Amino acid sequence: MNTKKLMGSAVVVMMMSGSMPALASWEALPDVAPAPENNPTTAEKVELGKMLYMDPRISSTGTVSCNSCHNIMEGGDDSRAVSMGVHGKTGGRSAPTVWNSAFHSVQFWDGRVDLLEDQAKGPITNPIEMGEPDHDTTVAKIKAIPGYKPYFEKAFGADSINIDNLAKAIAAFERTLITPNSAYDKYVKGDKKAMTAQQVRGMNTFAETGCTSCHSGAAFNGPKMPFGQGFYAKFPTFTDNDYDKKYNLMADKGREEATGKAADAHMFRVPTLRNITDTAPYFHNGSVNDLSEAVRLMAKTQLNKDLSDKEVEDIVAFLGALTGPYPEITMPRLPATSGSSLVAE
Repeated sequence: MNTKKLMGSAVVVMMMSGSMPALASWEALPDVAPAPENNPTTAEKVELGKMLYMDPRISSTGTVSCNSCHNIMEGGDDSRAVSMGVHGKTGGRSAPTVWNSAFHSVQFWDGRVDLLEDQAKGPITNPIEMGEPDHDTTVAKIKAIPGYKPYFEKAFGADSINIDNLAKAIAAFERTLITPNSAYDKYVKGDKKAMTAQQVRGMNTFAETGCTSCHSGAAFNGPKMPFGQGFYAKFPTFTDNDYDKKYNLMADKGREEATGKAADAHMFRVPTLRNITDTAPYFHNGSVNDLSEAVRLMAKTQLNKDLSDKEVEDIVAFLGALTGPYPEITMPRLPATSGSSLVAE
């Protein structure tokens, strides 16, 4: 028996028996995502939130929606190293997947906001992303689209078009973007035929290598934390290797850029491994395009271990078992403006 204390809190007990892994932290993804008390998820909010999520008119140029960078018709990202916003501007970090983001206790790579509601507001006024001068401009646009009014009233009541409710609706929709019932979920619930023999070997190797010291819990993003309390890891931890220079890993100071604290240098919120096979390129700077290479890099930079080709192949196979079925998404019909345009030249 090997007892390993996770960063921040939880204690994990691993017991390896033959090819069947038994780990106290092997958890299935819940069927419902958690929501804050002041924004319970309702069908009305979800319907409105999906429309707003898809609507590019909340950007200054009418070209960028939430879905532009977090494409839910695919892996929930944009398959780019860094995302492109208004006027072709690009940011410095890769867009993380929105799928299962509801299981993060803080948002953004550096954890600078607590909730999906806060995250939804940020890109709107970011000059590189949606480029609006302020939230009032966005609210005025929504108010100028008559078709949105009844949807806000159903979700929030009369006279409810404001930035907080706009963000609450988007967040409510995002909390439906979860993918439980993967092969892994079925396996840990008792169906021992749900994963292949290679995936089971990979599960063992994943634990034995030490990957669970960060990637634990139902979403493989660390132990369950209350909203606002992030689970972070230093990346890279070990720099005496070729990966730092090859992929420029030390250029981004991570959480230090949000807090100004030297102790937060190169600390990043631990990302989910759910659906990771569908979210290349990898890492905060989108520098690695191949999942096998990403596994090797993590083993070396975080655990100072060199994995064999077989170990890498097995871990990648296990990671494939973490991709659950995507719910069917139908594109919404957005309310139109009659005889006018809200898009400024």
